[in-house]
Amino acid sequence: MTKEKNPNKASGNKTNFEGKYILIAVIAVILGYFAYTKFIEKDEATTKHVVTDPREKIKNIKEPAFKKEGELEFLSKDGKQTVRKVDIEIAENDDERMQGLMYRKSMDDNKAMLFIFEKEEPQSFWMKNTIMSLDIIYVNGKKEIVKIFKNTIPFSEKSLPSEKPATYVVEVAAGFTDRYGIHEGDMINFQK
Repeated sequence: MTKEKNPNKASGNKTNFEGKYILIAVIAVILGYFAYTKFIEKDEATTKHVVTDPREKIKNIKEPAFKKEGELEFLSKDGKQTVRKVDIEIAENDDERMQGLMYRKSMDDNKAMLFIFEKEEPQSFWMKNTIMSLDIIYVNGKKEIVKIFKNTIPFSEKSLPSEKPATYVVEVAAGFTDRYGIHEGDMINFQK
C-alpha cells in the first residue's frame, strides 16, 4: 500500500519555517530596542546635559572695536564735583542695546558704554556672551545712579535687574566703581 501524500503536511512545514523567521525577527527587534534604551539612549541623555564652555561658542567671532561717540562724567551726589570722566560708546536703538559689550575682550577705565532707553522703567541686563567682568550702573531720568552691580560674572545668564526705574545704563570695567568711589545716589552727565 502506498501512502497518500498529505497536502496539509507540506504546508505545515512551510508555516513552521516562516514562523521561525518571524520569531527571530521579533527577538531581533526586542534585543535592538533594549540595546538602544540601555546604551545609545543613555549616551544621548548624558551628552545633552554636558555644559559647553561658552568661550568655545564665541572664539571665532571678531571683537567689535570701541567707537567714541561722546563723553560721560560721574559726578558727586550734589552734581557739582566731577569724580571721573570717560569716553562713551552709545547704544540707543534695539540692535545696539542687544549687542552691548558682547564679545569685547577688554576695556580700560577711560571707556564706557552708555545705553539710552526711550522711557524710564525697570531695566534688566545679563552677561550672556560678555567675556569681561563689568560694573553695571543703572541711572534714572534725573541722571541719578539708582543701582550698581559690581564685578559681574562673564557669560552669566542671570538677570541683573535695576529694581527701580532707569532710563540709562552705564557699563564700565569691573572694579571701576570701587576704584573711583562711585556710589548709588551719585550722578552722571553726558554729551554726544
